[in-house]
Order: sequence, then C-alpha cells, then structure tokens
Amino acid sequence: MDIVAELFAILAPVFILSGAGYYWARTGRPFDSEMVMAIVTNLATPCLIFATLSRLSVSPAAFAEVALAAVLCGIGFALIGLGVLAVLKLPAHSYLPALMFPNTGNLGLPLCLFAFGEAGLALAIAVFTVNSVAQFTLGAALASGEWSVRRLLHTPIVYAIVAALAFMLTGTRSPDWLHNTTSLMGGVAIPLMVTALGVSLAQLRVDRLPRALTLSAVRLLGGFAVGLAVAEALGLDGIARGVMIIQASMPTAVFNYLFAQRFRREPADIAGMVVITTLLTFALLPALLLYVLPAG
Repeated sequence: MDIVAELFAILAPVFILSGAGYYWARTGRPFDSEMVMAIVTNLATPCLIFATLSRLSVSPAAFAEVALAAVLCGIGFALIGLGVLAVLKLPAHSYLPALMFPNTGNLGLPLCLFAFGEAGLALAIAVFTVNSVAQFTLGAALASGEWSVRRLLHTPIVYAIVAALAFMLTGTRSPDWLHNTTSLMGGVAIPLMVTALGVSLAQLRVDRLPRALTLSAVRLLGGFAVGLAVAEALGLDGIARGVMIIQASMPTAVFNYLFAQRFRREPADIAGMVVITTLLTFALLPALLLYVLPAG
C-alpha cells in the first residue's frame, strides 16, 4: 500500500492539472495558449531555472554529469530517428525533431519534482536545459531549413543558465531578494506547463493513425532504451539514474507541433504524435515510476 500511495502522490498532481486544462478547453472556456506559452518560455521557466540552480541542492559535478547524459541521449535519439525515417522514407526535416525532443518540461519537470524532490528537479532542469537549447537551435533549424544564432540569443533560458552558473561556479549565494523574486515567478511555471499540456491535448487531432502510432512507438520505446543505455554507460545511480530515464522516456514535446505548424512541416502528423505519445505515457507512467523509484 505504501508504494501505491507514493505513486498516487506523484501522479495525481500531473493528472489533475492536465485534466483541468483538458476540461477547460473542451468546455469552450477562453485560454490564450500563445500568451501562456510566452509567459512560461520567456519569464516563468527562466526564473525557475535561475532560482533552482543558483541555490543548487545537488553538486555541480552531478549536474554536469546529467547534462552530459542529456547530450548523449540527444545523439542517440537522432541516430535512431534518422535510421527509422530512412526505412520509412520520411523527410527528416519534418519528423526528426518530434523523435528527438521529448517533453522534458511540461511533463518531465513535475514528475521528477514529485518523484525525487528538489534534488530531482535540479537534475531534471539539467536535462530540460540541454533539450531546450537544442530544440530552439537544431530543432528550429531542421524545421525552418536554416540555422540561426539569433534564435539562441533570443532564448531567455540561456541567460538564466549563464546567470545561475555564475553563482554555482563561484559558490556564491544569490541575494535573498533575487531568489525570492525568481522563486515566486518560477513557481507558476510547472502548474502552467501541465495545464497548458491538457489544453493542447484537447485542441490537437490525430490524422494518419498508423503512421502516428509507428512514430510514437519509436519515440517512447527508443527514448526509454536510450535513456537506460546512457544511464548504464555513465554509471548513473539513485536520483540521477531515475531522472535520466524519466526524462528520456517522455512523449513528443508540444513545441515540435508549434514549429511544424509555423514552417509547414506535416503539422497534422506531429500533432498526432504529441497526442498519442502523451496518452500512452500517461498510461505507462505507473510502470515507469515503479522501475525508477528506489526500493523500500
């Protein structure tokens, strides 16, 4: 019964908030997704990253190790994706980002927070940071067909990381006024992320089901396999291992759909992947958490 209660405590906030977002959208209530995502991306999430990292609850070495693991996972996702797309004869510029970039923010951050506490959130942010920088550079370049350094320079998350690193590497404690301000603003990031995920699920539709199912299976099974392999290869254990496997196993990120829609890269198929992978992840989360949570 203890493990059931533990699983429920981890999953309930995610299910309830995403369900609230889904219900909100399905009942026709106004929800400005573009504005909410702009607040989350440009203000709340950078504040969450700075507040968490500037007073890091794990060692910088552990943070760097998980960041390296995230980079290796990204390479693994890319290799698997390119191989599968070559077999299926599908264009990489349309489908590779959806296979490479999982939802390490909206879903991964709250899961790691509730499963492993503040230390889990700090390490999950390492994965989210690597994933976000790659998505807004390489992912955007794949979708648009052109590389732009300006996108990276216009990504507030990058500046939040640089500012936090200045405190991390010098061992300096961030001022209370700054920590309190960023903590307050960062506190809305995860609730808004999870609610917005539910809204997205209510608004997106699945087309070409066989293709979407095939690619969704590649994202989830391949993600878990790569996350596990990287964790084993680097000798990760405890919270770091659990966080890495959870983050690698997450569904296709909603931002992949936004880029696909903006650059006309098969947005209907990418929407199908977002919906299917997210619903399958919800169904498989108890088993995934049972696998990564420490015994006893």
